[in-house]
Amino acid sequence: MKEPATWRVRPRQVSHPLTVRLRGSSDSDCFHQIFVGEEYAAVRNLPNVRLVLDLGANAGFASAYFLNCFPDCQVVAVEPDDENAAICESNLRTYGKRARVLRGAAWSECTRLRLRNDFGDGRSWALQAAPAEDGAGAIQAWDVATIIEMTGLSAVDLLKVDIEKGELAVFDKSARHWLPRIRNICIELHDPECRNVFFRALADFYYELECSGEYTICRNLRPR
Repeated sequence: MKEPATWRVRPRQVSHPLTVRLRGSSDSDCFHQIFVGEEYAAVRNLPNVRLVLDLGANAGFASAYFLNCFPDCQVVAVEPDDENAAICESNLRTYGKRARVLRGAAWSECTRLRLRNDFGDGRSWALQAAPAEDGAGAIQAWDVATIIEMTGLSAVDLLKVDIEKGELAVFDKSARHWLPRIRNICIELHDPECRNVFFRALADFYYELECSGEYTICRNLRPR
């Protein structure tokens, strides 16, 4: 029997079923990390979460997880790939106005980018935004300050970042303008260079540091 293209399932952590792509997609691995491995369990107890930015939302599994962890929050899911964004929109539609999907990428500035599929294993969770020649890329990109302004809220209670080395751009010198508006960060750092850039950006902040699976978590950011 031919394997179906998708699987509909409702893990215990969420209130609505999710669509998981099969046939070689990375969705099943991502689903396992979030709902079986519970890699975000370390942030479940964050207090007073009103706004979550999910940078690199992929199929929307993490966004759905956060929407159920924090019943009073709004989630803005940012995803540059059209196929991923379409599945993300489908998976988050039942949450109504609490969930918004932005088709584009987070970057150091508002610009146009292109997508590369030669990073990591090349599957949907490893697509990488990169600069385009003459700013003529197909993907819209925004700096984090602009994304925050689009929400209409003044602060981000949880910034989740999984953008396949895009953190090199997001956390460059421009980050100093918006980092004071971030309370907690959960980020996948993809190599030592990314790690150095990230922690250099946080050099003027106090925070509590921990790790959960592939994620680095910085709680309670506050200026030194």
